Amino acid sequence: MLGIGLMVLAALCNASASVLQRAASKHEDRSDQFSLRMFWDLAQRPAWVFGILTMLTGFLLHAVSISISQIALVQPLLIAELPFTIILAAITFHLRVTRRDWTAVAMASLGVAAFVGALAPHGGSAYEVDPWTWALAIGATLVGVGALVVLGYRGRDEHRAVWLGIATGGIFGLNSSLIAGVGASVAHGGSLLSTWQTYGVALIAPTSFFLLQNALAAGNLVASQPGLTLTNPLVAVAYGLVVFNEQTRHGVFLAIAIAGVLSIAGGTVLLSRSTLLQHSSAADTPEQGPPPAPGRPASGPPD
Repeated sequence: MLGIGLMVLAALCNASASVLQRAASKHEDRSDQFSLRMFWDLAQRPAWVFGILTMLTGFLLHAVSISISQIALVQPLLIAELPFTIILAAITFHLRVTRRDWTAVAMASLGVAAFVGALAPHGGSAYEVDPWTWALAIGATLVGVGALVVLGYRGRDEHRAVWLGIATGGIFGLNSSLIAGVGASVAHGGSLLSTWQTYGVALIAPTSFFLLQNALAAGNLVASQPGLTLTNPLVAVAYGLVVFNEQTRHGVFLAIAIAGVLSIAGGTVLLSRSTLLQHSSAADTPEQGPPPAPGRPASGPPD
């Protein structure tokens, strides 16, 4: 029960961190994205700094939860980060989240929970994976993430946030898989500094952070958060099944897992048609009043 409570708190911390960082970055000039100047500007904003501290708190709570509970039991609870984020974003940015948006979030979240819970991967070992399998898996993941980053870089308005959110979730999933490799090596008597995955994490973690900040700065949280939250566990599960050779349950459980995938797809399609994605990044900025009447120029700043 303690592990469950800590994981829910971790999800809440992660959601709060996303909202705080989005609040700090939503007025960033789009031309500053993918540059160090954006980080220099953000570092001078208290909301962003507090968001980073909140994110680190969530990471520690997540780590403790996994260490005292079965990962298959508590990991799916991290999906609660998505509805937490939508609620906090709606309150903070005065967003109008429709019933269809909530239905999409529920379908995607329950789909991931059903997929991971029904398969219940077991067995396998990250320690026994040969270097060539690691290399192929990491290469395929980086190619996929790179393609998503390109789509995001070339995208406009909220669709940039969608693609970058999915890319960030993918790189987070890769990072989690590398951490599993570190843990497996240490458990078999290896040292932290002699394990190559440790240096992989050291390289991937800054990349993850860089993509996260660009995803949050690109558009409102309803655009970036679903891909960020849902892709992470899906990539981690894929590594477990394909790379670590973990086994899954069959029969009716496989049918439930397939239903979960269909629910994820349906929720994603619904969310992609949200009216929140049809506005620019001002979608999470409070409305400034009605537009000027036809023929009457909008008031501008004083000379």
